[in-house]
Amino acid sequence: MSQDIFDEREYERRIERTTQRLREEELDAVVVADPANMNYLAGYDGWSFYVHQAVVVTPERDEPVWVGREMDANGARATTWLSEESIRSYSDDHVHSPYDLHPMDYVAGVLEDLDVEDGRIGLEMDASYFTAKSYTRLRKNLPEADFEDATLLVNWVRVKKSERELEYMRQAARISENAMQAGLETIEEGVPEYEAARAIYDALIGGTEDFGGDYPSIVPLMPSGDHTGTPHLTWTDRPFRDGDPVIIELSGCRHRYHSPLARTTFVGDPPAELEETADIVVEGIEAALDAVEPGVTCEAVEKAWRDTIAQYGLEKEDRIGYSMGLGYPPDWGEHTASIRPGDETVLEENMTFHMIPGIWTDEIGMEISETFHVTESGAETLADLPRKLFTT
Repeated sequence: MSQDIFDEREYERRIERTTQRLREEELDAVVVADPANMNYLAGYDGWSFYVHQAVVVTPERDEPVWVGREMDANGARATTWLSEESIRSYSDDHVHSPYDLHPMDYVAGVLEDLDVEDGRIGLEMDASYFTAKSYTRLRKNLPEADFEDATLLVNWVRVKKSERELEYMRQAARISENAMQAGLETIEEGVPEYEAARAIYDALIGGTEDFGGDYPSIVPLMPSGDHTGTPHLTWTDRPFRDGDPVIIELSGCRHRYHSPLARTTFVGDPPAELEETADIVVEGIEAALDAVEPGVTCEAVEKAWRDTIAQYGLEKEDRIGYSMGLGYPPDWGEHTASIRPGDETVLEENMTFHMIPGIWTDEIGMEISETFHVTESGAETLADLPRKLFTT
């Protein structure tokens, strides 16, 4: 199945770049627990990250080794490009075990089979699904190993996208447009917030006439009314009321690739302050996008935004964007480059970012965002939707 999404040569190139990083870091292996990184290296795609699983890469092997629950091994056979030798599974008594068993005991055995039990082993210490107990069990089982933090090793390999990856992100953008339009058209006075969420989900999964959608890494975020100053709230049973600002942040997803999009709408006639803020945000976004080109730094892009809004007496302390693309819950971000002061990451062609310079105060919030691709000549925004304050 993975070969239907990417050909085997693309996976081989990913492994080549990853093993090169291992050699540069003088690591004998890396244990990858982030499901997005597992997918990137092996093609594995399943909702099994609630139990422990991993992909192990060593400089000597052309294939990574997938390690997971026994009942998920067939999922690895169905979705990865790996040979049978590279699919290893632990028995079900390791799962939430009342016995003295843990899946990392089995992972330790795989590392022994790969002859790295006394080597320098990289671990994704800050990955969402790599637990403190995972670390202590590996240390207990492999006392001669030297464990190193390799949290972002694969993430940095992922930052430059292939043409096929960009194609899926553009398809995700088409889904984002449809979902955003569905949400905007549903919101009106008296309609419960969950009805807008339902319309958005229908569009996210329904996709387009040519392809369907997948579940996104983050649910649609939809703060409204007095809560638009808090960006990460979802929906409630509350009906929309006249005078409500409503923020929608969502993303279409295609083969786990995302293209996030945010817009703000207003129920009724918006106050002049909000309209003015929207105009400033749009001007700032366009200045930042105009600053994008290979060779400039992330902080230089942020400065273009900051200098623009400063003319109107506004400032924003938070970052205004981040590298993203392939993702699983709880996040579509890559946790690498951020568009903010102090980030000296140099933009390169085929990097992708979500630029979301929201303005949030105690009284009101405003979000307009764009996902963009760094091209040889500047920024290509993936979605095609007006940058403005919408009204119902």
